[in-house]
Amino acid sequence: MEIQLGELIDRIKREGVEAADAEAMSIIDSAKAEAERIIADAKAKADKMIADAKAENEKMLRSSEDAIRQAGRNLLISFRESVTRELRCVTERKVVSAYTSEQFVQLVVNTVEAWAKKPDSEELSLILNTEDLKALEDALLSALKDRMLEGITLKAGDSFDKGFRIAVKDGSAYYDYSAEAVVDMLSSYLSPKVTALLKEAQ
Repeated sequence: MEIQLGELIDRIKREGVEAADAEAMSIIDSAKAEAERIIADAKAKADKMIADAKAENEKMLRSSEDAIRQAGRNLLISFRESVTRELRCVTERKVVSAYTSEQFVQLVVNTVEAWAKKPDSEELSLILNTEDLKALEDALLSALKDRMLEGITLKAGDSFDKGFRIAVKDGSAYYDYSAEAVVDMLSSYLSPKVTALLKEAQ
């Protein structure tokens, strides 16, 4: 009886230890699994943070590059406009200088002579602003006296400052050689040339 009781106690102890060992192993396995899950979550979060940071960095880099490219385009446009404005000012000074020089009368005479040779040049009128007409009337009448006999007339018109216009068929059409019109024409011709030169320089 005592032997059976001892064996029973040993068996209970052994089973208790085995149960405790099994529970301990279960707790350890569970703890390991939780630790691995925590590590995996932390790694996933870290990877996402790194990926987000890279994406944000690339976005900022692209944005910076776009801003630099736009600034470059704006600078070129501004420079081209500045050159075009300066070119127009130079052209205007040159045209006004030519129209106030001693050669202006000869320029007008040569233009009228060229127009008078055209077959549809009846009833030509030479139009200058009032101030220029008063100052140049004698010289023009002297230089164009033969043409005056053929029907060319001198007229005053104050819709422009410098230069002249040639009207045909009693003013129904005219050809504008005013300073403003000539500057516009030269500027519109020169602007594409300037643009082309600037593109070549890039």
